[in-house]
Amino acid sequence: MRLPPRRQRRQRLASSSALLCALVACGPGDSADDAAREQASAAVEAPAQPPYAPEGTPPELGLAGWAKVLCSAVFVSGRDPDEAFVNSGFFFMEPSDRPRVTARTVDRDARSVTLTWADTLSRSASFHGDQGCVIDTEAGLRFEPVTVATGLPPADSQDWPMGDRLPAGERPDGLDADKLAAAVEAAFADTAGLTAAFLVLHRGRIVAERYMPGIDMDTQLESWSMGKSITATLIGRLIQEGHVGLWDPAPIPEWRETPDDPRAAIRIADLLRMSSGLRFIAPRDPDYTPALGYPDHMYIYTGAVDAFRHSVTRPLQFEPDTEGRYRNSDPLTLGYVVRLAAEGMGENYLQWPQKDLFDRIGIRRQVLEPDPFGNFLLTGYDYGTARNWARLGLLYLQDGVWAGERLLPEGFVDFVSAPAPAWDEPVYGGLFWVNGTGEWNLPETAFFAAGGGGQRTFIVPSHDLVVVRLGHFRGSAPGMAALNEALALLMEAIPATVLAGEP
Repeated sequence: MRLPPRRQRRQRLASSSALLCALVACGPGDSADDAAREQASAAVEAPAQPPYAPEGTPPELGLAGWAKVLCSAVFVSGRDPDEAFVNSGFFFMEPSDRPRVTARTVDRDARSVTLTWADTLSRSASFHGDQGCVIDTEAGLRFEPVTVATGLPPADSQDWPMGDRLPAGERPDGLDADKLAAAVEAAFADTAGLTAAFLVLHRGRIVAERYMPGIDMDTQLESWSMGKSITATLIGRLIQEGHVGLWDPAPIPEWRETPDDPRAAIRIADLLRMSSGLRFIAPRDPDYTPALGYPDHMYIYTGAVDAFRHSVTRPLQFEPDTEGRYRNSDPLTLGYVVRLAAEGMGENYLQWPQKDLFDRIGIRRQVLEPDPFGNFLLTGYDYGTARNWARLGLLYLQDGVWAGERLLPEGFVDFVSAPAPAWDEPVYGGLFWVNGTGEWNLPETAFFAAGGGGQRTFIVPSHDLVVVRLGHFRGSAPGMAALNEALALLMEAIPATVLAGEP
């Protein structure tokens, strides 16, 4: 393994143009201190210089991210290395730099992947069991990998949704079978869309399910920013268990070390709504330019840094709850809240999501990958099956209740599915997107988990419907067009009489 020397480069690094489109992907309480909010407002000022100096050049960082994604594709998803190299991870590098990847090595004995750029620069990532793949660094891992085991019996021994056993021939009354079949065909019609999985859940039952060749219901597929919705769910569990409050100031120790730190006014709700105001360079920002520097939003994937620390040490750019921006800082900060809470309970942080959430809703394996410091990168480095995502969608469709037990607090689903007030358009809720502008051929009350490359889990309460689509990154644009056509057909497959409960 060859690693380049690590060096500080205090220069403005041009970001990849491909990154610009790569990754999307209750009333207010009075718990926040008004004085702290005034302090926050006074502290906000426009950045004159890039707020941090990334280690490494864009080719070096992009190569690291690409190696990690390829490692996960091979050792987590079981994909062919040649196919995965072409269809996933490439977006971390400039188009002009991609042809200069001169060598790639998949070492199945060492369970690692190495990419070499211009015959001189190499970066690698290695597989660490239930923690998936992590970018290699000179310092190595700063955490001890652990086994994440389910406490559930084999999936084929239990009925859906706690297991994978489906009743033969059972389907809700009133569905138009021809339109349903046409919707499935539409989702896969354009082969350039690289749709890997498509699943439809109606009234809690799987009514349609299809996979591309080489993929099946057990394949852990790249889910990207749908992992943000897992973070929301883990926060919901902490609220339900009484560890944090939705409208409480976020319990970040670094924000309380200095008196009058304006970040102390940021609430859990603000972070869920991506309205914290933390300064975090992100390609989706309306005022983003490459001159601002390599985006923080991407650096947490490619820099092999302590992503939680990088996020919580950013200064404020906007007063909390005044500006909605799609920035990885906010879900990562919530991830830090989850880690502090789990460890504060004496739990193993890496095992806690399986124990406290996934086992409760029938998910036996969901690969959550950390940075080298052991922090889950649920902003994008997460892998799950279509049925896993359908179960998560079903939890939200059922208002956070599973098998009669309330797992998420009352009102939480309403909160995450309502448009965040600080956003200019009604498109974002609480680490879920909302269909407030009618972008999708679904009711405006639909909300969804979304990830780069066309990963989607739609929750449609009005139609008692969950729809999951997973695919390989390169097929994103045609895949999304095909998905929207499939959704239109699904709406036709569920008559209004069925929705009204009429015979």
